[in-house]
Amino acid sequence: MMSPAHRHVLCSVKMGFTIPDEGKALPPPGIVNRNSMWLAGVGWCIAMLQNGIKHRPPLKSGVHRQALFATIGWFIGYRLTKIENYTYAKRDHEMMGYVKLHPENFAPKEKRTFAEITEPFHPIR
Repeated sequence: MMSPAHRHVLCSVKMGFTIPDEGKALPPPGIVNRNSMWLAGVGWCIAMLQNGIKHRPPLKSGVHRQALFATIGWFIGYRLTKIENYTYAKRDHEMMGYVKLHPENFAPKEKRTFAEITEPFHPIR
């Protein structure tokens, strides 16, 4: 029988690129996002680097590999964005729950006008 601490570690290791069921209710990220773009570019650069190492023309040869590596990078970036969105949503949910349970730690501040915050203006001539 596993202890809860060991089960948590095993689940986090096993999670990898999967998202728990409660994370599947989140809206999907946009097709064009920063992780997808970066990792697609990295995949394309890896294909170009392989062409350069094998003394082939970098842009002209292995176009199918360039497209394949860019697509794989795009897919990995999209999955990472989904995991990132789930992680931030989970953190925000836990934080808002804490704020609701401990309102005394988060008292609202008194509202001040901009004139109260800034120093008076005295022009020098």
